[in-house]
Amino acid sequence: MTSHLFSPIKLRSVSLMNRIVVPPMAQYMADEHGNAGDWHVMHLGTMAASGAGLLITEATAIDPIGRNANHYLGIYSDENEAALKRVIAFCKSISPIKMGIQLHHSGRKGSVGKPWEGRGELKLGEGGWRVVSASDNPFPGHTNPIDVPDEQGLEHLKSLYVRAAQRAARAGFDVIEIHFAHGYLLNSFLSPLGNMRKDRYGGDAEGRMRFPLEVYRAVRAVWPAELPIGVRISAVDWIEGGWTIEDSIALARVLKSLDCDYVAASSGGIRPEQKIEIKPGYQVPFAEAIRRETGMTTMALGLLHDPQLAESVLAEGKADMIGIARGMLADPRWPWRAALALGEPLKLPGPFLNARKVLPPAREPEKKL
Repeated sequence: MTSHLFSPIKLRSVSLMNRIVVPPMAQYMADEHGNAGDWHVMHLGTMAASGAGLLITEATAIDPIGRNANHYLGIYSDENEAALKRVIAFCKSISPIKMGIQLHHSGRKGSVGKPWEGRGELKLGEGGWRVVSASDNPFPGHTNPIDVPDEQGLEHLKSLYVRAAQRAARAGFDVIEIHFAHGYLLNSFLSPLGNMRKDRYGGDAEGRMRFPLEVYRAVRAVWPAELPIGVRISAVDWIEGGWTIEDSIALARVLKSLDCDYVAASSGGIRPEQKIEIKPGYQVPFAEAIRRETGMTTMALGLLHDPQLAESVLAEGKADMIGIARGMLADPRWPWRAALALGEPLKLPGPFLNARKVLPPAREPEKKL
């Protein structure tokens, strides 16, 4: 009997061979113009050969000032598009995996250094830039000037998302995920801790949802109708007075009415004083609540690298897909290990078939990926 984790799922015309998703994981290895390079061929190629069903690139900026840092991946120029097209074509040449892109704007959290270099703010005149946010309230510890877009500025931002989506289609992506989470631009509109606007894009939850939903509609209008769009959200802020799971359920209901294909339920990121108890499966209840209350297809995230735990989340109807991020960085063969643990046939790329000689015996015959 096929496990839930290794059963297929269809999103519009896109059929995933299993429910394992490699979510976005920032690499900070693009060139100074945001172009993907050999690192991305290596990294994404490795993940493509893993046996997962869907691979989503790291958060990919729609604008140079929408990058988190220098050397952040972008999709805002012809060069960016061509570089990504090369990587996607390679990944698809070695695997039946489907390829997704996460469209991203860093908002008030941008203009910082690489994580392994301290992630300190890059100041103006020292390689940094002015940032953009829903309101003129900086992320704690940041001092770079904030540009707060008026309605004309919001139209410009929407146009950047639209152009990025059009580039993604030409580059050969199968799925778009729009980043609504973690304190970045669109999340700064959603959260009452980030949005202090007095116009129709602020105030109550309906007003705060308005701009992110306009972005979703604009992207959906230009993305091929047969291809899916998902949204990653911060399901809760983990701070009193912030965004709640009830807000996320309300947002998911609207997204479902607009034919959104899935919600990836992450959390946090709006402010550093969040109180999170991080443990395996800690975000699963958010995916479960959204799925139960709205009928929306959900992706569960958050330390789900134990194959039995991942399987139980799906078997118990708490989510429809499982995102394995850090677990895949640590073990790019995680789907092989999960298949062995769940009694599924191994699906290996032809050049890797000799690996079966040193792997534990599979309960089902090996198959070529």
